[in-house]
Amino acid sequence: MSTSTAFATAKAENRAALVGYLPAGFPDVDGSIEAIKAMVAAGCDVIEIGLPYSDPVMDGPTIQAAAQQALDQGVRTRDVLRTVEAVAATGVPTVVMTYWNPVEKYGVERFARDLASAGGAGLITPDITPDYGQDWIAAADAHELDKIFLVAPSSTDERIAMTTAACRGFVYATAVMGVTGARTTTSDLAGPLVARAKKATDLPIGVGLGVSNGDQAAELARYADGVIVGSAFVRAILDHPGDRTAALGALTALTEDLAGGVRRGA
Repeated sequence: MSTSTAFATAKAENRAALVGYLPAGFPDVDGSIEAIKAMVAAGCDVIEIGLPYSDPVMDGPTIQAAAQQALDQGVRTRDVLRTVEAVAATGVPTVVMTYWNPVEKYGVERFARDLASAGGAGLITPDITPDYGQDWIAAADAHELDKIFLVAPSSTDERIAMTTAACRGFVYATAVMGVTGARTTTSDLAGPLVARAKKATDLPIGVGLGVSNGDQAAELARYADGVIVGSAFVRAILDHPGDRTAALGALTALTEDLAGGVRRGA
């Protein structure tokens, strides 16, 4: 199921979609599946599953810590695909967010085939652009997978037009210059970036901004089609090491707060 379905449903309900991120294999493979299912049950409309990677140049310390924990336990691409299969079975569109190197090593066509077979909706590729992603674009088109590329405040209008034209599903607008991470204030760069992207495409625009609570989600939902949250979900688990019940409770409470926020902001 394409992510566009979830965005269309949210739009029909006059609200933004809530997109939740968690790395596969964190705190372990079964634990990540359980955690993501809790996020789905509490209100996430789209799930991003992170593929842990040893050189996460765009990730902040919170997501890096989670990915390293997964890698230390030996998580592999097949574990990521198993996680996708389990989460997609809930009926929520499920995408993988990954750096390009692991996909290239696995085999681009093979990755696309196996992701589609697992029920995955597509791929978010933060470190490749459409002009360097022809192999992925061809494989994604062959398997009807979403192609989610990133635009940033530094993108020229020409780059935004080129990037959004290559996307399918939604466009990922990263409105913080620098690495990922939860922040106490929202960026004044997000609104103008969304406006520029909307001039170039009719696709939904999801914004990743370091959102960590419902009030921030509501603020972003006033102009974005989707609110993307990652570090705050990871932190909810990191804050309860070894206590799965408490971690799941924190995840559920956070998701409910954020899901309420995307509805207030409409």
